[in-house]
Amino acid sequence: MDLRLPGLRRPRGPRRLLAAVAAVAVLAGAGTWTAVASDDPPAVHRTDRVLGVGEGVRVDTSYFTSADAGRRPAVLLGHGFGGSKDDVREQAEELARDGYAVLIWSARGFGRSTGRIGLNDPQGEVADVSRLIDWLSQRPEVRLDKPGDPRVGVAGASYGGAIALLSAGYDDRVDAIAPAITYWNLADALFPNGVFKKLWAGIFVNSGGGCDRFEPQLCAMYERVAESGAPDPEARALLEERSPSAVADRIDVPTLLVQGQSDSLFPLGQADAAAKAIRANGAPVDVDWIAGGHDGGDPEADRVRARVTSWFDRYLKDDEGADTGPAFRVTRTGGVDSTDGEALLRGASADTYPGLGSGQRAIPLTGREQRFDNPPGGAPPAVSALPGLGGSGGLAQLSSLGVGVSLDFPGQYAKFESAPLDRDLRVTGSPTVTVHTESTTDDAVLFAKVYDVGPDGGQQVLPSQLVTPVRVEDAKAGRDVTLTLPAIDHEVDKGHRLRLVIASTDLGYASPATPATYRVSLKGDLKVPTAPGVTTAAAPLPSWVWWLPLLAAVLAAALLLTGRRRTTTPAPDPALADVPLKITDLSKRYAGSTDRYAVRDLSFTVEKGQVLGLLGPNGAGKTTTLRMLMGLIQPDGGEVRVFGHAIRPGAPVLSRVGAFVEGAGFLPHLSGRENLELYWRATGRPPEDAHLDEALEIAGLGDALARAVRTYSQGMRQRLAIAQAMLGLPDLLILDEPTNGLDPPQIREMREVMIRYAAAGRTVIVSSHLLAEVEQSCTHLVVMDRGRLVQAGPVGEIIGSGDTLLVGTTGPVEEPVVEKIGALPGVASAVRADDGLLVRLDAGGSPVRLVAELVRLEVPVASVGPHRRLEDAFLTLIGGSA
Repeated sequence: MDLRLPGLRRPRGPRRLLAAVAAVAVLAGAGTWTAVASDDPPAVHRTDRVLGVGEGVRVDTSYFTSADAGRRPAVLLGHGFGGSKDDVREQAEELARDGYAVLIWSARGFGRSTGRIGLNDPQGEVADVSRLIDWLSQRPEVRLDKPGDPRVGVAGASYGGAIALLSAGYDDRVDAIAPAITYWNLADALFPNGVFKKLWAGIFVNSGGGCDRFEPQLCAMYERVAESGAPDPEARALLEERSPSAVADRIDVPTLLVQGQSDSLFPLGQADAAAKAIRANGAPVDVDWIAGGHDGGDPEADRVRARVTSWFDRYLKDDEGADTGPAFRVTRTGGVDSTDGEALLRGASADTYPGLGSGQRAIPLTGREQRFDNPPGGAPPAVSALPGLGGSGGLAQLSSLGVGVSLDFPGQYAKFESAPLDRDLRVTGSPTVTVHTESTTDDAVLFAKVYDVGPDGGQQVLPSQLVTPVRVEDAKAGRDVTLTLPAIDHEVDKGHRLRLVIASTDLGYASPATPATYRVSLKGDLKVPTAPGVTTAAAPLPSWVWWLPLLAAVLAAALLLTGRRRTTTPAPDPALADVPLKITDLSKRYAGSTDRYAVRDLSFTVEKGQVLGLLGPNGAGKTTTLRMLMGLIQPDGGEVRVFGHAIRPGAPVLSRVGAFVEGAGFLPHLSGRENLELYWRATGRPPEDAHLDEALEIAGLGDALARAVRTYSQGMRQRLAIAQAMLGLPDLLILDEPTNGLDPPQIREMREVMIRYAAAGRTVIVSSHLLAEVEQSCTHLVVMDRGRLVQAGPVGEIIGSGDTLLVGTTGPVEEPVVEKIGALPGVASAVRADDGLLVRLDAGGSPVRLVAELVRLEVPVASVGPHRRLEDAFLTLIGGSA
């Protein structure tokens, strides 16, 4: 596993011949110029060479320039930990086309470069960058500020971002930098508040190829800390001296800081510390919080690259017209794109960077002093982030969509909770809270996090999957501790609660192996930063807003030129004015077929007050029929009339029809109530005609109506869709599989709703595969198979028209007697049942003759009646239609 920025990693494929030739030239120490394929001028050329940097270490480099003559600024691009120069080649080519001389290299211990990994050792990797700048100063293509001093910027992500910061602190010739998702203080990143971030540290070592690939003192430090489970002062000092924070007072060049919100390795606080220090030196600093990070999510690679280029245009090319973007920008997730399932991203910005504590709002928490345990060995651990497990979607990014993946074990945490919020709350920064802590051991290790809890109290989401660890020393005597919680940007909806959880374990960190009991109590309110100066940009107009009018104009012109005219809608039929639905000879062929029909010659009528069940196996044509009924597709033949009006797309009579066909679409970031209100406003009808309260009562969603739809279960979405169909209390209600996702009590409630709805003089058509429910709720049936009508009529007639009789007996009937009954004239078969006999008559049999024969055989008959369930009738009808 590597620690490069997700989305910038390049696949490792087979070596091409050109790469092999270049490798031979590199090993020989020579430079080979190669044209990079490009159809657009200017052409980009690359030369690969290995440079000696001292002590026998050789660094593998590639140098890119365009064919344009003249001197231009240079850019150094660093790669992520575990990667190589190949990871940034594409960005190097882009910058070269934009007029830069670009040098990329594989850091010590990676790619083809030799040497041991020093975690950006000032005497190692940082010194290597200065030698690369020396080399650039000798290139005739590179612009110089003075002899030996090229105009140069440095950029990179993660490990490469740190080298950008460090090179600016150690080499005065660096003129601008653009580090991304990186650290300011590596000791704080891996040992936050004195707690060992064990999983990420282990990933670091494995990504580097194992402990023996590192400098000996780093390997020894890791093994010592991993064994003890706690960092010592020597370990902190070793990492701090290799951190940009060690030269904080010397970094004074224009800096673009790009940091990831989905990042438990280098969280937003690292960029915040860097921004404060560099700005204190008088340098311009912009901060950009992207949606992705080391835990996955969207790295926004194209946008970030464009902003880095603009940053260098302004501060390396001295282009004062270059748009470097706002002083602060944060990417926010606003729901899911219904077309492809991707998260919808929007930017919010401010003219100044607000920091992590701007606009604090006090949120009172409640909860008594609580006691919980640190289990022996620190196991099982709670789960917050899953380090490195993110991919393009990112588990951490799911929290902005209302999905939680965290886990806390009973007895291993304390929780304190706010009242439901009276308005929406946007948290931007680091919340803080003070607690009093006691422990049965000298030291306590605690993990603090704030959940967004839904109105029902069950669904809780951990924003960005982040947690704050803290080691409390001298905890036996009791100490007040101010907890600075992870920096986040998260929207908490009105009606939700904030829940502070303080746990004794976490999967990503080392907990004490010694069992202990902790006591925690509140010492004040939760203080939440809101960054009021940060405003979200308006959502961009979708592309169809621009091309749809043009397309409509073209189509209109085509219709006029070809003389096509819309067919005249048939006049209403007064005789059918009170008939909810009449279908006559309806047919629809499959696309591209002349003889295969989805629906063929279908005719039936539905009257007021009926609950009609539309039945048929898969492929029978039920949904096609419903879609033609709604005017969603045109029939090839026949017609559909609703209250006497022929159905066409957009027919006014459709306002008297409510439908739930093939699911409903909702805006995921709005509440259930807001979705229904928005839907009704879109109809243009008066609000009082919606009968919203009646529809909501039918939905039975309770407090969930105030929650965002993205948090709904499938059953809740189903009920909301049915309530939407019932808005306005339409005279004809069409429901396609309305019980999908409902539990048995909800199915029973839906059955009662349909019966009551029709009893008021309205009509319901329901398509369902649950035959038992149809039998209990429907008054009439239409059975279809292979697009044709098989039978239509009242449920009782269809069920009661069978040829099987149930003969109730007062006692058991012996098997020899049953065999005699089965051999009687007019009897096809006879079998024993739990409550008597099931006798099936053939074409010549009659119930009267059967009873006489049963009496003759001395069968103790108690009752005789038809025996047929809807399932029996349905299977018989479908089987007979073949």
